[in-house]
Amino acid sequence: MKQVDIKNSDEKITIGKVVCLGKNYAAHAKEMGGETPKFPIIFLKTATCLIPSGGEVIHPDYSNNLHHEIEFVLIIGKDVKNATEEEAEDAIAGYAVGLDMTLRDLQFEYKEKGEPWTLAKVFDTSGVITPVVLKSDYQLRGNERIFLNVNGEKRQDSTLDKMLFNAVATVQHISKKMTLEKGDLIFTGTPEGVGRVVSGDKIFGGIENIGEIEATIV
Repeated sequence: MKQVDIKNSDEKITIGKVVCLGKNYAAHAKEMGGETPKFPIIFLKTATCLIPSGGEVIHPDYSNNLHHEIEFVLIIGKDVKNATEEEAEDAIAGYAVGLDMTLRDLQFEYKEKGEPWTLAKVFDTSGVITPVVLKSDYQLRGNERIFLNVNGEKRQDSTLDKMLFNAVATVQHISKKMTLEKGDLIFTGTPEGVGRVVSGDKIFGGIENIGEIEATIV
């Protein structure tokens, strides 16, 4: 079972399912084409995809267009179903920074065919995550800066208040569709500025007061 570290602690969290949101920033929805959805698209990644910050992202040889997506990640601390606003807030145990690496050429190809694009999102090392900051150690303002650079060049730079659906609304909505369990992660979507990375590129990014993330493409 994959685990994620807790910042300033020797304890770890065993990861359950990884629920992800697509198009949760209006500007990113626009750059990807199409309309902004009434609620962000929901898809899943597997825990086996995840590696810790500082690791190597292996570029699959069956794709020619690997993209970076930096994301604010929620960690669920207790089981919750059909959550009220208060229950949703209470279910969030902490926060992390994540990378949702995406094979954009495969994603577009599958979309055009009307087929699921799971394989564009699920491949070994396609998710990178920092240690968790417990909610008890940091009170989220909701407007923290989120950014990503590639080889020192700025690619993504936004704030969490640009999300169409905030952390609590996201947990509420997902819990109405599926039970969220202790150890589940929610990748809450990426701001505009996504782009291609190739072997040798170095990614550095972060979210204010939550953490910094690094990865090398190989």
